[in-house]
Amino acid sequence: MPNKNIIIATVLGIIALIIIFSAAYTVDETQQVIITQFGKPVGNAITEPGIHFKVPILQDANFFDKRFLEWDGDPNQLPTKDKRYIHVDTYARWRITDPLLFFERVRDELGAQARLDDILDGETRNAVASHDLVELVRNTNRTPVAADTLTETFDDSVFPTISVGRAKISKEILERSSERTKEIGVELLDVQIKRLNYIEEVRQKVYERMITERKRIADEFRSEGQGQASKILGDKERELKSIQSQAYKEAQEIIGKADAEATGIYARAYNQNTSSRDFYSFLQTLETYKNTFSEKDVLILSTESDYYKYLENASGR
Repeated sequence: MPNKNIIIATVLGIIALIIIFSAAYTVDETQQVIITQFGKPVGNAITEPGIHFKVPILQDANFFDKRFLEWDGDPNQLPTKDKRYIHVDTYARWRITDPLLFFERVRDELGAQARLDDILDGETRNAVASHDLVELVRNTNRTPVAADTLTETFDDSVFPTISVGRAKISKEILERSSERTKEIGVELLDVQIKRLNYIEEVRQKVYERMITERKRIADEFRSEGQGQASKILGDKERELKSIQSQAYKEAQEIIGKADAEATGIYARAYNQNTSSRDFYSFLQTLETYKNTFSEKDVLILSTESDYYKYLENASGR
C-alpha cells in the first residue's frame, strides 16, 4: 500500500506541475497578450511584462508584437491623372495599438497584412489617379542643380510648376489610410512611395524624348560655341591686320628714312670732287654689268662708250 500511495502522489504532483506550468505564461517587453477562452477574448489586453496566469486547458494566451512592424507592398500598375501608366511601389510602418480590437478583426499579423494590402493599395491608387505624374515625382519647385546655369534653355514644359508634390501625396495616403486602420486596432506610422517607374511600353518613348531633349540642348551649346569661335577668330583677324598694318607703316617709315640718309651720304660723297664722282660712276657701271651679264655672255662695246674708256685708260696705265 505505501508504494501505491507514493505512485499516486507522484502522478498527482506531476499533473499539478503540468497544470501550474500551463497556467503560467511570461510576457516579454516587446509583447502584449490577449487571453481567449474557447476562442473568445476574455478580459482586457495584458501589456505589462512579467509572469501571468490563466486558467489551464480552458484558456489560451495570444501574443502580439508591440514593436513597429513592416508592410512592403507589391509594385502595381496605376494610371495617373494625366493618363500615364506607371509602376508604383510603396512601403509602410505600423504597430498594434488595440490588441483586443486587432484580435477580433484580423486575428493575427498575417490577417493584418492582408487587410493593409487592401487599405494601402486602394488609397495609393486613389492618390495616384488624383495627381499628375510630375506631382508624384517631385517634392518642390526647386530648380535642379544641373539646370542652374541653363535657365534660358529649360522652359515650363521641362520643369513645370507643381502645387502638391510627392511628400504631401504620401502624407495624404497616410492620413486617409490611418482612418481605416484604426478600425482594426492598428496605427499607421509612415507611408512612403519607394519607387516609381514607367511601364515597359511607355519607358522607351520616355527615353527617346530624353535623348531628343539632350540633343537639342547639345545643339544649342554647339551653336553658341561656334558663334563664340567665329567672333574670336574675327577679332583675331582684325587685330592681326591692325598690327600688320601698323608694323608695315613703321617699316616703310624706317626704310624711307634710311633711303634718305643713304641718298644724302651718296650725294655728299659724289659732290666732294670729280675723281670721286668718276670713281663712283665706274663702280656703279661695274655693278650694273655684274648684275646684267653672265660668264657666257659676249660684250660688244663701242669705242665711244664710257666703259670702253675705262678699259682703255686702265690698259694705258
